[in-house]
Amino acid sequence: MSSATINTPTHRSTNNSGGVNFMRVLKSEWIKITTVPSTVILLAITVLVMVGLAALGAWSVTMFADMTSSVPEGVDMGEVPEISAMVASVPGSGLIFGQLLIASLAVVLIASEWGTGMIRSTMVAVPGRIPALLAKQLVFAVIAFLVGAGSAFLGYLVAQPILATADLTLSLTDDGVLLHIINTGSVLALVAVLAMSIGTLIRNTAGGVVTSIGLLMVLPILLQLFSNIAEWLQDAYRFLPGSGGEQMVATQIMDGDFNQWQGALVLGAWALVLLVASLIVTKNRDV
Repeated sequence: MSSATINTPTHRSTNNSGGVNFMRVLKSEWIKITTVPSTVILLAITVLVMVGLAALGAWSVTMFADMTSSVPEGVDMGEVPEISAMVASVPGSGLIFGQLLIASLAVVLIASEWGTGMIRSTMVAVPGRIPALLAKQLVFAVIAFLVGAGSAFLGYLVAQPILATADLTLSLTDDGVLLHIINTGSVLALVAVLAMSIGTLIRNTAGGVVTSIGLLMVLPILLQLFSNIAEWLQDAYRFLPGSGGEQMVATQIMDGDFNQWQGALVLGAWALVLLVASLIVTKNRDV
């Protein structure tokens, strides 16, 4: 009897060798996200809409090219963007929609766990709070990157026959095209980190979504509207996360604007600061 009592814990210890580690936490979070039908459906819709908007963007470029080619010589059309830059930016035409959905989904994924109390189960299974949150962030950031870059590449393929109708060409070897496609995914990955961090800080789905969308899309519009009042507002606009994302996917850098890498630093800094803040708050606040 005593022998059986002694052997039982030894047997359990052998079966559970290895314990909880970061790779297992990553696998758990991957399964959690990819097996929820609503999440998979929303990601699929994001891809379809982004590709559709790329096709629409290609069509609008062909219409613009036809319009400019029919303008008589000597007619001043003012500042007209270069056709080549417009063509190069076609694959990522759906980025704004992608940011909207990825940011909202990132907030929902984390804030809903706080709201329902499921986060307590996660923290019991993974004693360290920081590894648990980092795993959630990393998994969804990778998914967001794949959605963004994959959608942009599919948009590139779909745009080819549409652009060909106006004798326009788009190649991965053209200046800025490949970086534009990759950075479409990079922007969505950083937006995912930023929005999930906001959701972690606020712990409320509605509040997190409104804050994320407001920071990414509403605040830039407000600063542009009131930039005539104070010159510093125009300078502040360049340092907003949405503006950084715009520059990351830009295929033509205007005078005075940040380049792609400087835009990445702006958006990356926002994501990093909010991530660190969310980790600190979560570590010190009750679950």
